[in-house]
Amino acid sequence: MINLFMIFDPISKFSFNWMSLIFFLILIPLNYWLTFSRWSMLWFNILLNFYKNFKLINNLFLNKIFIYINLMSLIFFCNLMNLFPYIFPSPSHMIFSLSMALPLWLSFMIWSYINNLNHMLSHLVPQNTPVLLIPLMIYIELISNFIRPLTLMIRLTANIITGHLLMFLLNKLNFSMILLIILINLMMILLEISISFIQALVFSMLTFMYSKEIE
Repeated sequence: MINLFMIFDPISKFSFNWMSLIFFLILIPLNYWLTFSRWSMLWFNILLNFYKNFKLINNLFLNKIFIYINLMSLIFFCNLMNLFPYIFPSPSHMIFSLSMALPLWLSFMIWSYINNLNHMLSHLVPQNTPVLLIPLMIYIELISNFIRPLTLMIRLTANIITGHLLMFLLNKLNFSMILLIILINLMMILLEISISFIQALVFSMLTFMYSKEIE
């Protein structure tokens, strides 16, 4: 009996499954020459596109959004590397996304409650809230704030798992439909590449917007 989730199993005879997190480093071009290679130009255009997306939200300088561009690049290229065969899909595990979402969210909350307590407490009660609903609104706002790292984790993990499961199921179809399977797999790979970019963009954008709320 085939287990659909065996492709996400990190247990194997090799002890360096999670080393796939640094495999994306081989995609980073090293410029030894004055002229850029095609891959270097592609890398530069990707980073420039990331920067423009952040500039749409807020007109900040590069040094203020550098960490979010790096975060987006890390998630995107880790997702991209996991499309290759026989590479452990680390972004499909909750520990991967939670290890990035939780420290960032905690750092935002700790800094804001220490340095800007009144501003943070004012967010717990929306304007024009009836007096009778104030206690309830405080609980609702606190819960919505505390589940933010969980929503970031689930959003990224669920989308990556769904794509991998679809590709796994397609590979188990009847070989008499081999041409159709190849065509569908090519379309799925293109879809997964776009999902890898979109999920990296959404994760970084939401983290960036959470940081803007505390200012």
